[in-house]
Amino acid sequence: MRARGEQAIGDLAQALLENPVFNQAVSAAFGAREKALGAQHAAMDALNLPSASEVERLERRLRSLSERLETVEEQIDRVGRDVAAIRRQLDGDLRVDVGADQSRLQVETAEE
Repeated sequence: MRARGEQAIGDLAQALLENPVFNQAVSAAFGAREKALGAQHAAMDALNLPSASEVERLERRLRSLSERLETVEEQIDRVGRDVAAIRRQLDGDLRVDVGADQSRLQVETAEE
C-alpha cells in the first residue's frame, strides 16, 4: 500500500511538472513574489527604514566595534598601571634623594 501511495504521488508530481498551465502558475507566483519584495524594499527605502540585512550588517559592525573598544580599554588600563608604577618608583627615588640631602645638611650644620 505504501509503495502504491508513493507511486501515485510520483505520478502526480510528474503530471504537474509536464503541465504547461501549472508551470505558468508557478512562474507567475515566483514573479509576483519578486515584485512584492521589490515593492517592500521601495516602501522601506521611501520611509527610510533599514532592511533586515542592513540591520544584521549594522549589528556585526557594532559587535566588532565593541570588541575593539574593549581592547583599547584594556590597553588604557595597562598604561595607567604602568604610569602609576613609574610614579611610585619616582616618588621613592625622590624621597631617597631628599633624605640624603637632609642628612648632608644636618652634617654640614653640625660642623659649623
